[in-house]
Amino acid sequence: MLPTASKGRSSSSSSSSRPNNPMLLPYLRRIIKWQQMDIEYTFWQMLHLCTSPKVVYDHSTAHTLLVIFSVLFFHFILTGVFLATFCWFLTNSYLREEAPNSYVVEQRVEWMYAFDVHCNSFFPLFVLLYVIHYFLSPLLVAHGFIPVLLSNLLFMVGASYYHYLNFLGYDVLPFLERTTFFLYPIGIVIVLSPILILSGFNPSSYFMNMYFSRQI
Repeated sequence: MLPTASKGRSSSSSSSSRPNNPMLLPYLRRIIKWQQMDIEYTFWQMLHLCTSPKVVYDHSTAHTLLVIFSVLFFHFILTGVFLATFCWFLTNSYLREEAPNSYVVEQRVEWMYAFDVHCNSFFPLFVLLYVIHYFLSPLLVAHGFIPVLLSNLLFMVGASYYHYLNFLGYDVLPFLERTTFFLYPIGIVIVLSPILILSGFNPSSYFMNMYFSRQI
């Protein structure tokens, strides 16, 4: 699952006699063809990531902090601010019911409410794609059609449930109309998922590789 830093012997004479490093070719092959995972070794890595990260790879503290910060700041806060701002603008500009007369007090969606809807919708997504996904990752990143299928289904369910809860958060407001607009992304996810499955794209492998294959 994760790269293990090796502090083995290095020979300056052999490196000088080979100007083109042959180690580049295996890495290029891994990009287009994932090798079968060693499930037992992967669980060993996952255990030590929680108890002793330095056993798994060098500079683990900095890398782990980077992963935690990126998940907290980018996935939750930054993305949440963007989505909340978008939904706040959309609801107030296009989805409010027109007041029947001038004596009715105009109602608007507050930005903090929009961000609160995001927080409520993000929690099940977090459980599915961060907690459950973590324990299933040895299976999901393995080579083959079944891991690709399961990984895409897990991401499809997580994304769809997020948008469904987002819809419920705005649908309860009586002064909004056409709130079914917030269900449209679910249709996009459902249509896109079979395409990704048939193309062999594994989102679990992609994100695990993005976060854990490079060392700081």
